[in-house]
Amino acid sequence: MKKTSQIIPALDLIDGKVVRLHQGDYAKQTTYNDNPIAQFADYVQQGAKQLHLVDLTGAKDPSKRQTALIGEIIAAIDCPIQVGGGIRSEQDVADLLAVGASRVVIGSTAVKQPEMVKSWFKKYGAEKFVLALDINIDASGQKIVAISGWQEASSLTLEQLIEYFQTVGLQHVLCTDISRDGTLQGSNVALYREICAKYPNIQFQSSGGIGSLADIEALKGTGVAGVIVGRALLEGKFDVAEAIQCWQNA
Repeated sequence: MKKTSQIIPALDLIDGKVVRLHQGDYAKQTTYNDNPIAQFADYVQQGAKQLHLVDLTGAKDPSKRQTALIGEIIAAIDCPIQVGGGIRSEQDVADLLAVGASRVVIGSTAVKQPEMVKSWFKKYGAEKFVLALDINIDASGQKIVAISGWQEASSLTLEQLIEYFQTVGLQHVLCTDISRDGTLQGSNVALYREICAKYPNIQFQSSGGIGSLADIEALKGTGVAGVIVGRALLEGKFDVAEAIQCWQNA
């Protein structure tokens, strides 16, 4: 499997608007604009080859999933879009794949109901999924996976979950060090270097903390296959073209 390493611009949607939550808190919401199609189109024009979309409305209330809107965005944008946001059932997976999602991002459900999620890998193909594992690193260095929008800790480590899903061909893992997410304080470079070396067959996407081109530069050589950038782009810290140029000049 060839590793194509890339910058992955990300948008979070609430009620069709592009937003950011601070540390996963719905009470701390910043709204940037109400045109996700225009935003993504701009990113693609600048050279993005993969996009990341999170349905925060659906994550909070599965009955209000923005699947139709997500389908409209995918139809309008000539670029693969991986989609997540509280995916809890096979119907969610089938619906997102039906509207054209390139991959479905699974978080808490993979931790809470691993056997069910394993069955999806077998049915739809491991390449159709990204396991989104949000971790808190404890005092002893254990990478404990957090669930339910970071509101609770599981009893599982990052390594345990990866090894569990490797039995069904796990290919893509989006790993976030929660302490860094949305802070623009830089990524946990050592974390990515360690897990990419330990699991060379998995394409890891780094997420959380990117605030400058220097933060992107710092991830070079770690082995990550993708760098997810959200808030920094929306706040104009740099643009997609600059990020891609920085990443490619490795």
